[in-house]
Amino acid sequence: MTPTPHRTNARPHDTNAHPLRFGYGTNGLADLRLDDALAVLADLGYDGVGLTLDHMHLDPLAPDVAARTRKVARRLDTLGLGVTVETGARYVLDPRRKHGPSLLDPDPADRARRVDLLIRAVRIAADLGAHAVHCFSGVLPADPTHLAEPADPAHPAATADTAEDTAWKRLAEALTPVLDAATHAGVPLAVEPEPGHLLATLADFHHLRRLLGDPPVLGLTLDIGHCQCLEPLSPADCVRAAAPWLRHVQIEDMRRGHHEHLPFGDGEIDFPPVLEALAATGYQALTVVELPRHSHAGPHFAAQSLPFLHRAARAIPAGAEGSTP
Repeated sequence: MTPTPHRTNARPHDTNAHPLRFGYGTNGLADLRLDDALAVLADLGYDGVGLTLDHMHLDPLAPDVAARTRKVARRLDTLGLGVTVETGARYVLDPRRKHGPSLLDPDPADRARRVDLLIRAVRIAADLGAHAVHCFSGVLPADPTHLAEPADPAHPAATADTAEDTAWKRLAEALTPVLDAATHAGVPLAVEPEPGHLLATLADFHHLRRLLGDPPVLGLTLDIGHCQCLEPLSPADCVRAAAPWLRHVQIEDMRRGHHEHLPFGDGEIDFPPVLEALAATGYQALTVVELPRHSHAGPHFAAQSLPFLHRAARAIPAGAEGSTP
């Protein structure tokens, strides 16, 4: 049998009059070796990959990470795959806490470990030629009372900071060196609003942006399912509202009020308007399928997802590409 030739950097074989480029997240292919996962995605016709830095695929803490990153970069180039670096791996820093420590942890040393991971991710992204580095805020500690700061004794009438006020300050301070590294590397940092986290909504992203002084390198990861889950706007309207800051997009199906990533067709999202909105904004980075809890059948869902997205994209009216949102 003649092997399927690997793709180059040409447009996908399913030609559509839209600029959208689809990828699949490696956190949904955790049972595959990274080389195999990338080959599967290339053979299926994906344009790129959302590469989660984890101990299974590309370990950001490994002593030989620089050499391994160079090898992955060559592999991506050979396969013609674009890449976004994602930092939501489970247990990558702590074998007992799924996403711990976070940028909000009470222990400064623990926060510093997460900051170090994100700075490593920025360097890896630069070496890979990635479109962006994804991250999220983390959740408030289970007992947030330690976050509250007392009023200044010299000004007893002053109101003490609330736990949430202090958490936002802590987040902004922790992200500052990461943003400096991203600026130096020329790689956008794309913060994701995550249900249940301190930064959970588009409004929260704008709050952080203002706290940090609106640095140009700070962008947004928009998860389309999260929009369906909890945003007041429709997913398509979220895309239009987020357009100026959009640096990375994750996509899957979801139901209102339930934070569960679902295969396409199992939720409530109407996808053609979402893809039309993305095309209209001129967004050109990757739109990455995010199905981490379906990794047990990752190749199956990867094979199903791309044709679904192509069908939805074919419903985009002529002229949507490049139009003003």
